[in-house]
Amino acid sequence: MATARYDGVADWYDAQLDTAPHRHDVLRANLPTGQGPCLDIGSGTGRDLAVIAEFGWTPVGVELSTDQLRLARPRSNRLVQGDVERLPIKSSVVPMAVSSWTSTDVEHFDRMLSEVARVLVPGGRFLFYGVHPCFNGPHVEACPDGSRLVHTIYREARRHLSAPWWGTDGIRTKVGGMRHLSLADFLNAFIAAGLRIDHVSEPDEEPVPWGIVVAASSVRRRSRKRRSGPSSVSSLARR
Repeated sequence: MATARYDGVADWYDAQLDTAPHRHDVLRANLPTGQGPCLDIGSGTGRDLAVIAEFGWTPVGVELSTDQLRLARPRSNRLVQGDVERLPIKSSVVPMAVSSWTSTDVEHFDRMLSEVARVLVPGGRFLFYGVHPCFNGPHVEACPDGSRLVHTIYREARRHLSAPWWGTDGIRTKVGGMRHLSLADFLNAFIAAGLRIDHVSEPDEEPVPWGIVVAASSVRRRSRKRRSGPSSVSSLARR
């Protein structure tokens, strides 16, 4: 059974997002316009849902944490509680999906991406924004001069519960560490899931980026007569 790591810290975490306006800037710079349902996978407290709606989509949030959903409900009535490694969504019904800062929280990122590929319509698109595997993680020590020191545990693809440079009151301490992947494992997970990587960018303004953006799409072909996907939560839900 998946662990809802943000139960008990949702209020604290939501307040931290007040100081991260760049997250919405990145979404606005990379999200295509369109119509129909757009899944926000691991939607947390629902802060990204309004941004998704700006681009014409009908946002539907999927989140495991009851505590985070408590804060998300005043922001949206299109929410589903569920595990992102086993999405409670029918197959081939979603034209667009996004996920932000989830790769280090889930235990099996490859399973999450396989679920993304399953729920996308043929040719559907997926936008991921999250931790940069090379420059952000338990192996990375931020130095006072702005440089970063990469330690040899970079290749240890597992959940790291602590690191000497994390401190005692940060997000990693509060949610049980982070799941680290090497860059190769991270990118290969998209390919193995049946997603075509269309574009990769490193959006942070700092010389060494903290985050990475991957735009991908389903490699299955659309049928000639394309049906518009359902947009209500009940019509999307897998029985």
